Amino acid sequence: MALLLRTLARQGTCLSRPQFGVFYRHAVPMGTTAKEEMNKFWAKNNKLNRPMSPHITIYQWSVPMMMSITHRGTGVGLSGGILAFALLALVLPGNYPYYLDLIHSLSIGPALLGLAKFGIAFPLSYHTLNGIRHLFWDSGKGFTLPEVYRSGYVVIVLSILTSIAAIAYM
Repeated sequence: MALLLRTLARQGTCLSRPQFGVFYRHAVPMGTTAKEEMNKFWAKNNKLNRPMSPHITIYQWSVPMMMSITHRGTGVGLSGGILAFALLALVLPGNYPYYLDLIHSLSIGPALLGLAKFGIAFPLSYHTLNGIRHLFWDSGKGFTLPEVYRSGYVVIVLSILTSIAAIAYM
């Protein structure tokens, strides 16, 4: 029995709290505290003259990196735009035709109006198409580097084309 207890104690099994006939297993106690480990980490980094943390300026920019940043930006922009329109619809007096007539009365040129439409259509089409790309990735497909770049270029081209088509349709 003593041999069994010593074996269990050496394996890190807690013998003081048996519950439901099963012993709890605990991790082996650390030799140092977290603060000591952190101090060793920073001392090593200072000695090797490493940067404090990776910064965006040390990375080489690539298409997948830019697409990831743009995907997040369009998501935030679309969410903010929907929230702004919803809040404005709640607090502003008048109705939709009133504000549509107001915009028409500003006599905005077709180039500026087309640019504004593109500014709405592109983030929506890009975020949607890139989201579909991510769904393919979730299924485990398209992870080789050439496929990542190819699908990225396809998303960019299709986003531009669908945005132009939406502007032409409107």
